[in-house]
Amino acid sequence: MYKLPALSLITAALISTSALAEEAFNPMANPSTPEQWEAFTTISYKGSMQSTAAIQAQYNLKIESLNIAGVPCYLFTPQEVKHDGLLFFVHGGGYVLGAGLAGAPEGLYMAALTGYQVLAVDYRMPPAEEPFPAAIDDMMAVYAEVVKEHDPQSIGVFGSSTGGALTLLLSQDAQRRNLPQPAALISGTPWSDISRTGDTYESNDHQDTVLVSYDGWIKPAALLYANGVDLKDPRLSPVYGEFDFFPPTLLVSGTRDLFLSNTVRVQQKLLKAGREVDLLVLEGVSHCGYYLFGENDTSKFYHQQAEKFWTEHLKADSSAETEAAQ
Repeated sequence: MYKLPALSLITAALISTSALAEEAFNPMANPSTPEQWEAFTTISYKGSMQSTAAIQAQYNLKIESLNIAGVPCYLFTPQEVKHDGLLFFVHGGGYVLGAGLAGAPEGLYMAALTGYQVLAVDYRMPPAEEPFPAAIDDMMAVYAEVVKEHDPQSIGVFGSSTGGALTLLLSQDAQRRNLPQPAALISGTPWSDISRTGDTYESNDHQDTVLVSYDGWIKPAALLYANGVDLKDPRLSPVYGEFDFFPPTLLVSGTRDLFLSNTVRVQQKLLKAGREVDLLVLEGVSHCGYYLFGENDTSKFYHQQAEKFWTEHLKADSSAETEAAQ
C-alpha cells in the first residue's frame, strides 16, 4: 500500500450533460490563438471530468490529493487492493489536455480493473503552463521521490498516447539521471514520434475514430509543446532515444490507431536492443480505444492482460516490508 501523510479526499464534481450537449469535442480543430486554445481545452476538460466522476462512482474508488516534490499528484485506491506494488501513471492528452482530475480516467480504470493502487502525476502543460520540458521535469521529480520510499522493483509505470511517450521518456531520463529503472512499463499507443513520421499517420488517417488525423488538433499541440525545439529531439520523440536499458515493456495499440506505427517502431527499437517486449494489437481498435469507451469486451481483455503483466513483473515492496518489521 502506498503511504504518505496528510492525504485529503477529493470529490470530483459532476458536469451536467446539458452543458456538455451544447459543445462537442472536435478532433479536427486547429487552435492557434490563446482564445481558441482556451475554448478547446475547456470543452475537453468538461467531458473528461464527467468521465472521471462516473468512473469513480461506478467502482467506488478512493481519490486522494498529494503534493510530491512540489508537483500535484493523485492516489487512486480500488475498493479491494488485490496486489502489492504501486503503478505510476502519466496521463495522455497531447501535452495540452488532461489537467487535474480530467486526466484520471485511464488510471482509474487501471486501479478498478487490476486491483493495484495508482499514483497519477498532474504535470504542467501549455498553453496555461510551461511547455517542453516541464512535463518531463515534473514526472521525473515525482519519480525520484517515489523510488526513495519504495523498492523500484515494486513499481510499474504506464500511460497512453502522450502518457505512453512519457512512460518511455521516464526510462530514458532515469538512465540519464542515474535513477533506478522501474520493474516494468506499459506504454499504450505512445506518441513516440511527434513529427508525423510513420506509415499509419497516413494509412489510418480518417480510419482512426478518436484522433482522426494528424491535421487536426494534434499537429498544433505538438508545435505548442515543442516550443521551437526540433520535433525529432529524443526528449520530444523518444523513438529516437536509447533503449538498451529498458525494463520489460508491454506495448498496446489497435489496427485503426493513427499511432500504430509509433508503437511498432518502439517495439523494433526494443527488439534491436535485446530487451523484453510484448506487443498487443487489438482488432478494429482506434487510438486508446481499449479504455476510452468504458468497460466493454476490449477494455476487459486489455486490463486482464495488463494485470497479468504486472503480476509477472512487479515484486513485493521490500521497503514496505522492512518498515513494517521495524
